[in-house]
Amino acid sequence: MEPLSLDTTWECQIVGAGPAGLSAALYMARYRRRVLVLHDGKARAARIPRTHNVPGFPDGVAGATLLERMAEHATRYGAVLRQVEVTGAEHTDGCFKLRTADGDTIVGRSLILATGLHLNQIPLPDAVHEAAIRANVLRYCPVCDGYEHIDRRIAVVGCDADGAAEALFLRCYTPHLTLLPKAKAELSAARRAELAAAGICMEERPVERYVPHDNGFDIYLQGDATPLHFDVVYPALGVRQRTELAAMLGLQLGEEGCVASTCALGTPVPGLYCAGDIVEGLDQISVAMGHGAVAATRAHNWLRDHVDPSMDVTTRSIRP
Repeated sequence: MEPLSLDTTWECQIVGAGPAGLSAALYMARYRRRVLVLHDGKARAARIPRTHNVPGFPDGVAGATLLERMAEHATRYGAVLRQVEVTGAEHTDGCFKLRTADGDTIVGRSLILATGLHLNQIPLPDAVHEAAIRANVLRYCPVCDGYEHIDRRIAVVGCDADGAAEALFLRCYTPHLTLLPKAKAELSAARRAELAAAGICMEERPVERYVPHDNGFDIYLQGDATPLHFDVVYPALGVRQRTELAAMLGLQLGEEGCVASTCALGTPVPGLYCAGDIVEGLDQISVAMGHGAVAATRAHNWLRDHVDPSMDVTTRSIRP
C-alpha cells in the first residue's frame, strides 16, 4: 500500500469505515470523485457476529464480512481507504483539514463524518465480553436481535427510563423478562405500573457480578450468593456518539449527543455532511447505508455547484 501524498487535495474525505462511511465512499467513487476514507479500525459493525436484519441476507451476515465486502466494492471503483486515527478537524480557506495521530494534515474540499458511536458496556474483561457477544448471550441492540430471542429468558440491565423502554420493547418477543438495576432503580410509579402490567419482573438490588457462559448468563445481585440465570442479557446503559470532530467544526449537538437528523442532507458548514450513528435517529445498518448514499449525493452536487468550475473535468484535478 503506497503512502498518501500530503500534497493531494481530495474532492471528498470520509471519516469512518462502517456501513455509512463505506456506502458514501462507494457512491462518491461511482460519481468519479477522488475520495479518501480515513478510519481507526473500530467500526462497531465489525463486532457483530451475525445480523439477520440487513436486507438481502436472509441467512444473516457477520459484521466483519459485510464491511469487507463493502470496502472491496468501494475500492473497486477507486475509493482509497487508509487506517489512521483522525484527531482534529478545521474548515479554513474553503477546505477541510484533517489532522491524524501520525501528525499529518490531509486536505479535502468536502467532508462526510461517519464516525459512529461507543457503547456503554457492562464491566467484563475485553476477551470475556467479546466471547459473550460471539456466543449470542450478550446483545446490545434489541431492534437488531430481538427476533432471535423469542421466548428466551432475557435480562435487561439498566433500571431507568431507557432500561424500562427496552424491556417493554422486548416484551413482544418473550414473556420471560427481568429488569435489573446497574446501581439503583430510578423509575417512576407510573413506569413501574406499566412494567408490572406487562408482566416484566424488576429487581431492586444492583448487579454485583456478571458470569457469561456459552449457553447463558449468570448474574449475581448484591448480597446474594445464588445467581439468577438468563439465556441472554441486554444492557441498556446508553451510548456515546463519536462527535468530537463534528464539535470541532462547529456543529451543534442535541441532548443525546447526536447531530441533527438533517445533517445527511447538509450542515451549516458548507461542504460538510454527516451519516450513520452520529445522526439523530435509528441506529441501524440499513439506515446508515441510506445516510451514506444521501450524504455522498449531496456532497457530489455541492462540489459540482461550488468547486467544479475551477477543475479540469478530464483529469479531475484542481487547477492552479
